[in-house]
Amino acid sequence: MKADIHPDYHTIKVLMTDGTEFFTRSTYGKEGDVMQLDIDPNSHPAWTGGSTQMLDRGGRVSRFNKRFEGFGISAKK
Repeated sequence: MKADIHPDYHTIKVLMTDGTEFFTRSTYGKEGDVMQLDIDPNSHPAWTGGSTQMLDRGGRVSRFNKRFEGFGISAKK
């Protein structure tokens, strides 16, 4: 491996939107910096369930469920 081509890998503190914090290793900033998140798994709809719905456009989901119904995959209703 070539010397001096990789970024510095060090410990930083990550501050979540709800105030909780944890330490991790990263190339962000410098040793001891704080990364404050605006969006995290506690607040983003992709992780919290939000108001997202699976839309069946053109019967794609129905065709998929019918095609693979024998594999024991149950469809959400």
